[in-house]
Amino acid sequence: MINKLKTMNLNLKNLALIVLISFLCFNFLISKSEAKTYIDINSPGMRKLPIAISEFTGSEGKAISDIIKADLEFTGFFLCIDRKKYIEESTHPFNPENWSIIGAETVVKGTVTGDQDLTINVALYDVTDGKEILKKKYEGKKTVLREVAHSIANDLYKQITGEEGIFTTKIAFVAEDEGKKGLYIMDWDGSNIKRLGIRGNFVLAPHWSKDGTRIVYSSQRGIQWGIYLLDFTKMTERSIFNSIGLNITGNFSPEGDEIVFASSKDEDYGIYTLKLSKFKITKISLTRWIEISPSFSPDGKKIAFVSDRGGTPQIYIMEKNGYDVRRITFEGNYNTSPIWSPVGDNIVFVGRFEGKHHIFTVKPEGSGLTRLTNIGNNEDPSFSPNGRFIIFSSDRDGATGIYIMRDNGEIQKRITPAWLKATGPRWSPN
Repeated sequence: MINKLKTMNLNLKNLALIVLISFLCFNFLISKSEAKTYIDINSPGMRKLPIAISEFTGSEGKAISDIIKADLEFTGFFLCIDRKKYIEESTHPFNPENWSIIGAETVVKGTVTGDQDLTINVALYDVTDGKEILKKKYEGKKTVLREVAHSIANDLYKQITGEEGIFTTKIAFVAEDEGKKGLYIMDWDGSNIKRLGIRGNFVLAPHWSKDGTRIVYSSQRGIQWGIYLLDFTKMTERSIFNSIGLNITGNFSPEGDEIVFASSKDEDYGIYTLKLSKFKITKISLTRWIEISPSFSPDGKKIAFVSDRGGTPQIYIMEKNGYDVRRITFEGNYNTSPIWSPVGDNIVFVGRFEGKHHIFTVKPEGSGLTRLTNIGNNEDPSFSPNGRFIIFSSDRDGATGIYIMRDNGEIQKRITPAWLKATGPRWSPN
């Protein structure tokens, strides 16, 4: 039964628009040039690209250009040159000689006009070739200034690397909400935190559909655990599974009409799939062991999960039908919470090491085990849509908060405020 979310924040309709559609009016590229790879981001010997990001002109110019700089710098692929070294003023025409002398290889310039309705013209220049390689106009309300800046950073990132950026993505997570657990959403960098109005005695980590229009999550309401689906397109929540016992959802299949979940409804923990359109439930783990934390692979053909069939909780992989089960973790006596990378070449999980919980990655065949964290207790890992970043929760600074790091463990940074106790982050697909 579909119930309107009476407690949902009044800003959620605006939020849904941000999540679902492009709220900015973009013009197509004005200048055209042959594709050129400025950074080989897949190369082990990758060199950071020296880039100059001029302070945009106009009342909001500095704020926008600073956000772009922070976005690009965090990736680890760019070396942002200090503006104090710039010779050329923001308002002056581009002259490659003014930039080559300070070591810049690319330059970003922009102008901002308007008060509440902003128009931003942005240009990206190749210093070596002495030419403009990207020119684009953006229009948006001042109220979504950060989203405008993130969109510009995405376009610059793609032009330079050839890969989609993650700067307009969202993160759904769980936080304390007036004495109960509640669902929240924020930008990838921790800004624009908004309450969704979904609460329960307990709420566990949400999972996004591939198109970013829905999230599914487990919640205890009253004395019963259920699995719920929030649809941003209809602004509704509905219960999709309830039973006696504990019911913990995994993620969506790539097609979006099926979820995988763990349930103790039959008095033991088993793994099930649920076809949403037909409400067809299929049990796929037929053992007497405790099996939880299921996760569909990106192609939907395999499921990673946790089982204690070997005596301790370990990560296993099986075919979607439950056959061909194989163990992939052998170090440590407690490994759980597996999540696939977007292309299926890596699995991130939580393992116990020297009495603490840490984030690890491992290849699906069981090789390449790597520990990424070494401070505090770290849990709830999730990959970015391009697989280059991982978010997770940690208590390293006292109160549990959400952190972000590169997929190799570098530059670990808290992105939620110290006053907000936050767990269970999951990255949106777009």
